[in-house]
Amino acid sequence: MRTSGKSGTEVNNPWNGWEGRPPARDGSPGRASQPSVPRAAPAAKHEVRLYGYNAVQAVFARRPEAIRKLYLLESRIPQLQPLLAWCVKQRVGYRVVEEADLGKLAGSSHHEGVVADVLRAPTLALRDWLDGLAPGPALALWLDGVGNPHNFGAILRSAAHFGVAAILQSQDSTLAVSGAAARVAEGGAEQVPLVRMGERAEALAQLRGAGFQLSATLVRGGEDLFSTPLPQRLVYVIGAEGEGMDPQLVAACELRLSIPGSGTVESLNVAAATAVFLAEWQRDRG
Repeated sequence: MRTSGKSGTEVNNPWNGWEGRPPARDGSPGRASQPSVPRAAPAAKHEVRLYGYNAVQAVFARRPEAIRKLYLLESRIPQLQPLLAWCVKQRVGYRVVEEADLGKLAGSSHHEGVVADVLRAPTLALRDWLDGLAPGPALALWLDGVGNPHNFGAILRSAAHFGVAAILQSQDSTLAVSGAAARVAEGGAEQVPLVRMGERAEALAQLRGAGFQLSATLVRGGEDLFSTPLPQRLVYVIGAEGEGMDPQLVAACELRLSIPGSGTVESLNVAAATAVFLAEWQRDRG
């Protein structure tokens, strides 16, 4: 494992109890004891270990102060020079590591040459989000039971692409951005805020008071998505694959929509279906 970068960069403020020794007087790099490579995600609940080039770059673009630690392959140094220079200036530790070490850090071979420990983005309260929402058309997603990180990441990517204003979560939801979800989202996890709702009846009242209508998204039995006019302010409620939506939540929605298809397969994957619903709302606006 290397302990210094190239092109004038250097490791600053290393972590896990290890301190790099200063360069020798002749200018040669100082030696340091070799720390063990962390293999699991950070223990702190307020941090998440992200991996993937676009995921890490998106944090650097929007919340650089959230970056706590950085690990990268030597081959990524040229592309990450601005981030490395920022780390040096802010005394944020980074470490150039080998491929095998980075795979252990990420817990995945899909790390794309960079891993970062970052502070989680704050979750907004529903009332605060509504108060800050600009006038005019708005689209949000209410994820009811979606838990697979790859599906969540794909949904975040589509949500960012189509300008979704928020991902709404019930008060007991455990859904959170993980390293896998952020990588699949390709930067989308930094673009769409997570909003925590309170008790369901109160949340529904707040959303309707702000002009939103809710639509249940059903595999079958709903109105044809492509022939139904969509409201200016809409919340799509997306159920989990397999279990589907909570029937009581379906009953609380003003609309029930389905995507027509050939019938040769039962349905679309939840992430693919969400992208279709989002695209149709945007097309309907135009």
